[in-house]
Amino acid sequence: MPPVLEFAGVPDMNGSRGARPEKRRPTGRVLLGATFLVVWCWAPGPGMSDPLGSASDRHAPARERMVREQIERRGVRDPAVLDAMARVPRHLFIPEASRESAYEDGPLPIGQGQTISQPYIVAFMTAAINPDPSARVLEVGTGSGYQSAVLATIVKEVFSIEILADLGESARDRLRDLGYENVTVRIGDGHAGWPERAPFDAILVTAAPDEVPPRLLEQLEIGGRLVIPVGDREQHLIRITRTREGYDRETLLPVRFVPMTGGAEKIH
Repeated sequence: MPPVLEFAGVPDMNGSRGARPEKRRPTGRVLLGATFLVVWCWAPGPGMSDPLGSASDRHAPARERMVREQIERRGVRDPAVLDAMARVPRHLFIPEASRESAYEDGPLPIGQGQTISQPYIVAFMTAAINPDPSARVLEVGTGSGYQSAVLATIVKEVFSIEILADLGESARDRLRDLGYENVTVRIGDGHAGWPERAPFDAILVTAAPDEVPPRLLEQLEIGGRLVIPVGDREQHLIRITRTREGYDRETLLPVRFVPMTGGAEKIH
């Protein structure tokens, strides 16, 4: 069944879908450690067919380098995340004019003033929700659909909300054409979440509100995790885990994301 469209909204390591493009600066904050040799297999994931014809994809070596040099060396170790990053065709989620830069270490424009996230940030945020094959995940900020595809390769179901209708419609078509069958895209305001599909095992947000939207917290399953950038000029990526007693909050990384827009900011 194809994705459904419903109408209803970094360390630099910079960028996200919606993050301001900036020049990258040398940083000493890279996590160093042993580099593991990983052999990538092109077996379809939980929510996709094999749209690239397996080994016929000429970009596969670039993806493998991206995973080794940009992601694994910075400390992301989750095998499922590394595998998904090596498999999802990032170049097909950006305009043709930028495709030769698809596997470089930075964000790229996707139109309407938005960007596709830096590969490291996509991998880091995906790993931060501790994805499980049986999980149902809410994504706020579909963008080009790249993060949706990475999630869909790992988890059971992805529900993605995009406030910009043109981006959401394009992402829906792209995901459908590439064979990601477990993604549902909705046009709407992410502050309100997706209550009729809740609760979620994880929620991942790719734009920064001043405060965590309370509706998103309410839609977490017990044990569920929300990963979200929060703040104005000074922003941090945080992870909130819902417990039976309340919510546990961790600060993960300093980040830069564009503000989270929409008309539901004042919903409490």
